[in-house]
Amino acid sequence: MELLHDIFATLWATLGDVFPIATIIFGFQYLVLRKPVPNLKRVLIGFAYVVVGLSLFLMGLERALFPLGRLMAEQLTRPEFVYQGFDILPDEVLWEQYYWVYLFAFAIGFSTTIAEPSLIAVAIKASEVSGGAISTWGLRIAVAIGVAIGIALGCYRIVTGLPIHYFIIVGYILVVIQTWFAPRMIVPLAYDSGGVTTSTVTVPLVTALGLGLAETVPGRSVLIDGFGLIAFASLFPIMSVMGYAQLAEMSARRRRKQQERESELSPASTLERDNHAL
Repeated sequence: MELLHDIFATLWATLGDVFPIATIIFGFQYLVLRKPVPNLKRVLIGFAYVVVGLSLFLMGLERALFPLGRLMAEQLTRPEFVYQGFDILPDEVLWEQYYWVYLFAFAIGFSTTIAEPSLIAVAIKASEVSGGAISTWGLRIAVAIGVAIGIALGCYRIVTGLPIHYFIIVGYILVVIQTWFAPRMIVPLAYDSGGVTTSTVTVPLVTALGLGLAETVPGRSVLIDGFGLIAFASLFPIMSVMGYAQLAEMSARRRRKQQERESELSPASTLERDNHAL
């Protein structure tokens, strides 16, 4: 009965959230455009799927992802696990002893980003628009590496208690500098990649991980230190995607030079030069 009550309560709340969106869309369609909705039956069925899917997703967050993230953070930061081999627990937090936390943060950041539906959609569209010049898997892996590094660094910030604004300021300074040297084609996509990573799969686990860390690491505030990981997950993919494009451009340039050098040294080109000299 409790499960059914939660299902109907979440479904009702989701209907309230989706209703304004439906009102705007249908209002513009009938009052501004003054045209009937094409395939109205399919659209209504799609809205029903959206409501049911969002309701189940929200229930999954509350019952699985949030508790799982907090549980992992709590287990990885227990003093008896972190300070194995210490006869006496130290008076202050030793950030280097939390290496399992950083490794877990990197792994969870990479895996959740690879599975992020919004990133998959953007990567497919980018590959289609660029005619295959931008690889779908290459973009997804570049973004996932950026998110993984960002979340691991964000966990280091929570463990050490350093101010978040120092990291963000330095990060965006590097992004601005990198923007000048990155291929122009990739810059807008890189900036968008930072936003699409913070979506349905990544945000719940990362938020739960940050809150769990702040709750269990001694001397940390949940409100001050527990949040901020999403900012790292949005910032570092920008750098990783532009870096991926720069490396791809350098590799292509090196390949072209090598091909030109080989063509100059080929027997056919040598014979042509000899005939021209004669």
